[in-house]
Amino acid sequence: MKKQEPGPILVSSCLVGLCTRYDGQIKPSEKCLQQLRGRIWVPVCPEQLGGLPTPRPAADLVGGDGKAVLDGWAAVITKDGVDVTENFIRGAAQCLAVVKAQGVELAFLRAKSPSCGLGPLKGVTAAMLEENGVKIREF
Repeated sequence: MKKQEPGPILVSSCLVGLCTRYDGQIKPSEKCLQQLRGRIWVPVCPEQLGGLPTPRPAADLVGGDGKAVLDGWAAVITKDGVDVTENFIRGAAQCLAVVKAQGVELAFLRAKSPSCGLGPLKGVTAAMLEENGVKIREF
């Protein structure tokens, strides 16, 4: 019986060196790139997929974590006071669409991000992916 190849990995595009970070800087994660070597991976930026530009003002979760945002109890607000909650939810939904289309079961996401982080507050995309059975590793 042939061993089944693992499916593709969804990865935060900023981790692989694409210019998608909120501040426009390029800061790839060598540890992440090592883990991706020899694997099939799909880069995504939930914030760009949600319609936000790069660079863009930094944003924070306000009133709860990503799950609370998805449930309508919390928001995502930029440092300038602009509510970008709908952009974050739209981007998370777009990432989930990629997951479903590509059969993704594992995601490598950017730590400390209001979209992708697992802590101290779980991000919006991380929450949506976890709710749909995707395993997450953060870098």
